[in-house]
Amino acid sequence: MPETTRDFSPSGGWKDLAYEAFRQGVTIHWIKRFDGDQPGVALLKYESGASVPRHRHEGLETILVLEGVQSDETGDYGEGRYIVNAMGTEHSVWSKAGCVVLIQWDRPVTILEEDRT
Repeated sequence: MPETTRDFSPSGGWKDLAYEAFRQGVTIHWIKRFDGDQPGVALLKYESGASVPRHRHEGLETILVLEGVQSDETGDYGEGRYIVNAMGTEHSVWSKAGCVVLIQWDRPVTILEEDRT
């Protein structure tokens, strides 16, 4: 039996959910916030040109791109792409045209460089 289930279809799906500020140009809708040693799960919505500065993964991170293109130093990931970032890896993330991703973090990341804007 799952811990929790959530149906996104009655309200028009994930596109109509309420988002809150996360970083400049990036908003978040928490599906499951971090709780002790339990992972966090969220939707991140990047505006056109938005970015997250260089950071280190303190646990496994998995991402599914739902809309648009998310990019990092190793490539561009379009709709339907599944990305896995292992514990200890580092990168920065951006989206030229904007995107929405479903993300799960085992642990919060450590920001290594703040935005230079």
